Amino acid sequence: MVSSTTTNATVLSAPAPPADNEDPNAGDAAVTDWEVVGQSVQSRPIRVRTIGSGDRKVLYIGGIHGDEPEGKYATEALPQAFSDAGLGDIATLTILEDANPDGRVAVTRTNANGVDVNRNFPASNFDAGDPANGGTPLSQPESRAVVETVDRVGPDVVLVMHSWMGAEFINFDGPAREIAERFSASSGLPLKESAAFAATPGSLGSFTGRDRGVPTLTIEARRGAEPHQVWEQLQRALIEVIRG
Repeated sequence: MVSSTTTNATVLSAPAPPADNEDPNAGDAAVTDWEVVGQSVQSRPIRVRTIGSGDRKVLYIGGIHGDEPEGKYATEALPQAFSDAGLGDIATLTILEDANPDGRVAVTRTNANGVDVNRNFPASNFDAGDPANGGTPLSQPESRAVVETVDRVGPDVVLVMHSWMGAEFINFDGPAREIAERFSASSGLPLKESAAFAATPGSLGSFTGRDRGVPTLTIEARRGAEPHQVWEQLQRALIEVIRG
């Protein structure tokens, strides 16, 4: 016979909300909150966050040219994919959300000063003769924030999102051919060496890859591609490069 007497039962409380420094979308990997590492010309924040605590250091930059938003969803989805892949003890991933937030709002390649941030880095091939390059290296707050982040992180590999009109491909600077070939095989993007198709004076790839010897991959999605589809195409390759 079932007793009608009410017995003491364990009451399960609702799960506690995530702490302020936790990302509810990043699973079990250690993750920091967004940190402001600089400001744009128009005082918009340039932000980074770090996920994981492994020995391999990876810097991912979600964009430099404001009219190239195709990598936006990949930037948002990468923390969860990193955690799902169990990379928290293998790698430390630093995500720089957007190196040109003013250009992103204005939908322009350049920053609010009309300078191409990706021609303003202190590379040995910097071209001071073109005003669009900023006159002198690191004359722009956005490029300074990126270089300070590179110096702080000390990455083993740098990944940068871009897009290209009428084409998609992966190109590389520095000792990154093997990594780029694996990325190409996983993503289906054709492989091009940066120096083989366009002059890139003062670019981040010239600075980190050629001058500093840090493997640097520039990921050129097709301009106008749907960002979710870009992520689906790149996800496996990104995770493989981060894993090393």
